[in-house]
Amino acid sequence: MRQLYHYWFSPLSRKIRIAMLEKSLEFEPIIELPWLARHEFAVMNPALSVPVLVEEDGSIISGAYALLEYLEESYPSVPLMGKDAKSRAEVRRMCDWFDVKFDQEVTRLFIGEKIMKHFLKRGTPNSEVIRAGMHNIKHHLSYIEYLTDRHSWLAGEEFSYADISAAAHISCIDYLGDVPWDKYERAKEWYARLKSRPSMRDILKDSILGLAPAAHYKNLDF
Repeated sequence: MRQLYHYWFSPLSRKIRIAMLEKSLEFEPIIELPWLARHEFAVMNPALSVPVLVEEDGSIISGAYALLEYLEESYPSVPLMGKDAKSRAEVRRMCDWFDVKFDQEVTRLFIGEKIMKHFLKRGTPNSEVIRAGMHNIKHHLSYIEYLTDRHSWLAGEEFSYADISAAAHISCIDYLGDVPWDKYERAKEWYARLKSRPSMRDILKDSILGLAPAAHYKNLDF
């Protein structure tokens, strides 16, 4: 069976997990903590980053963007990139929005302060950094509302990698209970639709010893 090396709070790992489940691809998930810099893992991916996919024939594909394109080209029966050049461009734009902009302005702030400091025992979270993350996420939730007010999903009328990218990042923050859903009802409705998809239910099962998820995290209806 193919294997996917991933880490719970890596949004890019979650993105590939969701995509593979959407495409009904069976795989064995293997937890890899990149900061341990295991030699065996470095041989597979010198960048020491997750996710890394090991195919059934032993082929190794690393790098989230390479994996995204690989999955789309190798398993096209469930398309997630869009049907034409313009729609694919919009999907890629939205992926970049969440994997770069949202990551820098929100994800890294929360994960760095609340997760990495917890695991690496580097002290207590910096309240100023957390406040910055709370301020920044409001802009992104407003943008989600703007987009979903105009079409069914973030990049158009079809569910795509754009929605998967957004869900991968937001689910990490939602695990911590730091998404102000009560002020963004349309964004909440969009995320509720995502949570009801079978591919997301695997993500919602994540539970880390010593760090329980928010009470509503696994609730499909919030």
